[in-house]
Amino acid sequence: MAAIGRAVRESTRARVVAITGSVGKTSTKDILAALLRPHVRLVAAEDGFNNELGLPLTLCRVEADTEVVVTEMGMRGSGQIRALAEIARPDIGVITAIAPVHLELLGSIENVARAKAELLDALPPGGIAVLPAHAPELEPFVPDGLDVRRFGPATTHARDGALSVEFAGREIAFAFTARHQAENALAALTVCEALGVPLPEAAVEVSFSRLRSQESELPGGGLLINDAWNANPVAMRAALEHLRDRAAGRRTVAILGEMAELGADAPRFHADLDTSGVDLVIGVGGLARGYEPDTWVADASEAASLARELVRPGDVVLVKGSRSVGLEIVADALSGVAAP
Repeated sequence: MAAIGRAVRESTRARVVAITGSVGKTSTKDILAALLRPHVRLVAAEDGFNNELGLPLTLCRVEADTEVVVTEMGMRGSGQIRALAEIARPDIGVITAIAPVHLELLGSIENVARAKAELLDALPPGGIAVLPAHAPELEPFVPDGLDVRRFGPATTHARDGALSVEFAGREIAFAFTARHQAENALAALTVCEALGVPLPEAAVEVSFSRLRSQESELPGGGLLINDAWNANPVAMRAALEHLRDRAAGRRTVAILGEMAELGADAPRFHADLDTSGVDLVIGVGGLARGYEPDTWVADASEAASLARELVRPGDVVLVKGSRSVGLEIVADALSGVAAP
C-alpha cells in the first residue's frame, strides 16, 4: 500500500496538505474540506483514515484533475509520522496541538512534540507549516527555512446557532456551536489563505466525521452528543465544556469512558478531570473510577443498559471515551439503534 501511495503521489501535481496533532486533526480536516470544496477539485481523507493503510487509500482517490489533497496523519510512537510523510510528500503541514496523548509509548510531552514535528522535517524548502501560536513544546523542533504561519488563540462570537471566528479582519461563520472547534477552524482558514482560496461569505456547513461531536435529538427535547471516537485529557475537558454550554438549563449526563495510552500518570489524568456542573456522571472502565463518577460500570455493554435506565426525557447527554472502550453502543442504545 505504501508503494502504491508513493506512485500516485509521484504522478500528481496536486498540492498536498498533511494534518497531524494530539487533538483536533480529523475535525480540522473536515472543516478544511468544507472550506475548499466549493473552490478546488478536492480529495480529502475519509473519517479518520490516518495510518499506513488510510493514507494510501486517500492518495488512491486522486484523479488527473485533482488540485488539492487533504491528508491526515496519526501516530502512537516515534517514526510513524516520518514514514507517512515520506509517502505523501506534503507541501503544507499542519500541527493542530500538542497535548498529553500516547504517553504510554512516548513518555513525555517533549517526545510527543518531537514525534509530531517529523511532519515539519518532511516539508520541502520553503514549505508552509501551519502551527499553533502557543505550543512551546513544539518550538525546538521547528526547522529553519519553513514559511511558518501561526493560528490562535481564537476570538469567537456565538449567535443564531452558529459560531463565528475572527480571521483576517473578518468574522467567518460556521454552522456549529462547539467552541472547542474554533482553533481547528482557524487552522483550516490559515491553510485556505496559504492556498489562495477565497474566504467564505456565508456560514460554512461542516459534515464532521462519524462519532465526533455528532448531535441528535432525544425524546422530550433532549440532545445526544456522540463523541465516542476517542478521548484524551484535553479533548475530554473540551467536550464537557461543550456539554455544559449546550445544556441551556436542561439536566446533563456525561457517560465517560476511561482514557487510554496515558502511561504511568494515567490515574492522575483521570483524577484531574473536572466534572463539576454535570448532574450525572457515569464512569466506564477501570481507570474511569478516577473521575469519581456518580455510578460506575466495567464496560460499554453495562453502560448501555444503565443509560437506558437513568437518562430521562429532556436530558442533554455526552458519550465520550477512548476507542478501546467502544462507547458507540451506548449512543446507539440511547438513539434506539438495534445492536448488530
